[in-house]
Amino acid sequence: MTRIDHQRGMWKRGKAPIVPVTVLTGFLGSGKTTLMNHILNDTTHGMKFAVIENEFGEVGIDERILSENVEEEVIEVMNGCICCTVRGDLVEALKKLYKRVSSFNGIIIETTGLADPAPVVQTFFIDEEIQKMYTLDSVITVVDAKYIIERLNETKPEGVENEAVEQVVFADKIILNKVDLVAKEEELEIIEKRLRGLNPTASVLRCKFADIDPKELLNIKAFELNRVLEFDPEFLSDDQEHQHDKTVSSVACKLDGEMNIEMLTRWIERLIKEDGANLYRYKGVLAVKGMEKKFVFQGVGMLFNGTFVKKEWKKDEKRESRFVFIGKNLDAEFLKYGFEACVVTKPLRFKVGDTVKANVGSFKKGKVIKLWDDGNAYRIQLVNGDEVWAPVDVDVYVRAA
Repeated sequence: MTRIDHQRGMWKRGKAPIVPVTVLTGFLGSGKTTLMNHILNDTTHGMKFAVIENEFGEVGIDERILSENVEEEVIEVMNGCICCTVRGDLVEALKKLYKRVSSFNGIIIETTGLADPAPVVQTFFIDEEIQKMYTLDSVITVVDAKYIIERLNETKPEGVENEAVEQVVFADKIILNKVDLVAKEEELEIIEKRLRGLNPTASVLRCKFADIDPKELLNIKAFELNRVLEFDPEFLSDDQEHQHDKTVSSVACKLDGEMNIEMLTRWIERLIKEDGANLYRYKGVLAVKGMEKKFVFQGVGMLFNGTFVKKEWKKDEKRESRFVFIGKNLDAEFLKYGFEACVVTKPLRFKVGDTVKANVGSFKKGKVIKLWDDGNAYRIQLVNGDEVWAPVDVDVYVRAA
């Protein structure tokens, strides 16, 4: 039987291909998933990908916001760090994917932000079956220009590696992302000097919003085992240990139902004001009452944003809200309670046509003309003809006339 020719590593006549693998790593909130979406949405590289996702927590978020332009299903390696507790799952996922190798010609592994890349890389050199199926093309590390120095300077408990340092050291290319958040050129030069001090051989590419030409990242054949062995002679030994900082944990929430976006935004603002320094990463995909589009919410430390994305809820898709917090000394009960309190559970007090009083600095009489308009509980037309919104169904915003 003559097999179909495919480009760049897919089936060639009668011979199974060696599939190139790109490992995408970087600390929490650096922009890995954004970069992944740029690659998947790009039409110039002519490649089809299978994606392996790893998240540090019980609830997956990133597969909900990844581009749909991925040839195979997204395989999640969940509830643990891909570099330790679920490494066996990575090997299993790679072998499972190879059975469908005729439908893709590249694999991207996105690690959790708390992963040391070493054991992931090691997988491609100590497992004989994997060596026959795959070749490690490159390790791409994304760093957040605003926070990378702080992460590199973190003091860890004895025996615990600084993951941010390991991610930089193992990189074949370093993507210095979010340079727009650094005010002065001199600061960027200091950051680059620090990165090159840790890894003199990796090129450093500056960008905003993780916008990098995929040609800089794919099929570059950049990984060199000898370079790794120079700074880590024991790299190929099978008994290396990796410890995480035990003060760092994740709290995951998954709730049926829809959120009041105003309540959630105010709660997050208060949360980061009081405890932002301990929040490494928080992100969610939410079903918002009154909106068909998904709301993606994410933040790093004191910086956060949220937006409605183009991706809408499908008719047969369950409308649920997911949120994950990752940080130091997290109060799981408090975080879950706050998230749950933002879910819309009660019916609205007023119906269309009811006369109410709306708070526009002082209370003015008006009539309810729409429920759950653009995520707001009420749209109200005042007596003078102006239209206003009451975001939450409480007396501070709207009350009976």
